[in-house]
Amino acid sequence: MEGVCCMASGVFKHSYKTKTRESLPIAIYNSGAQQCGPSHTWGPGVRDHYLVHHVISGCGYYTENGVTHRITAGDTFLIYPSVVVTYRADENDPWEYCWAGFNGAEAKILMSQTSFRKDDPVVRFQNPDEIRDAIVRIYQSSGTTPASELKAIGNLYLLLGLLMEQGPVSAAAGDLSLEYVESAIRFIAHNYSGEIDVGDVAASVGISRSHLYRVFMRHIGTSPNEYLTQFRISQACELLEHTSLPISAVAASVGYDDAFYFSRVFKKVTGQPPSAFLKSTEQPHPPERST
Repeated sequence: MEGVCCMASGVFKHSYKTKTRESLPIAIYNSGAQQCGPSHTWGPGVRDHYLVHHVISGCGYYTENGVTHRITAGDTFLIYPSVVVTYRADENDPWEYCWAGFNGAEAKILMSQTSFRKDDPVVRFQNPDEIRDAIVRIYQSSGTTPASELKAIGNLYLLLGLLMEQGPVSAAAGDLSLEYVESAIRFIAHNYSGEIDVGDVAASVGISRSHLYRVFMRHIGTSPNEYLTQFRISQACELLEHTSLPISAVAASVGYDDAFYFSRVFKKVTGQPPSAFLKSTEQPHPPERST
């Protein structure tokens, strides 16, 4: 969308929302830009995903846990999932902001490597224009085709890279637990299509299964086995939706030799069997015109 950040006068809102898939490593929930009217308010309420706002001009107020922050142009603030928040445009100089909402299996660990913290959710980054441009690119690339979805997710990763690069928070000295989790996630992403289990993941990192379980629960709140299963099923969803592979081939492609077992796991994770999911993604054919 051209000029989304150049409309400094007049109230407007441009946004895009996508289907949500919590089992994906990372998924965009929504993105957009808005010039708010005086005292325009959202909340109090909660989000079910991470939501990054960058203020382009004007100012406003963001409140969470009883603490109110005054936010001005160039600031970026993060709304965490399941936290009650309120944010309001200034009465005399209402803000214009852009935003990107996302979640997924990797979201928590990725955001833990930025300088945002629940007790400090407002950051002024070194190059705020880069943050603004990265968020706008997410919105501009959003769409319903596989190509546009991949472009949008790629731009989301670029945004996350900027958030880490301009203000990363490292693991404490001597604490390798975050590195273990990152290494395990990379191993899963590269090897999920093979016959790997949690023992293989732990061995690749060089720690015991029980140690791997503890660090996963500490940093991302899910077990290694649950993460591996969710990752495989998320990849299966992509294959079912965007290829013509039969279910048995999809199962084999994501590490399941037994298609019946794959179907049971798929239904447990998504709430429906692969055949029903596949049917739900089929585009209805338009009615034929009579001649």
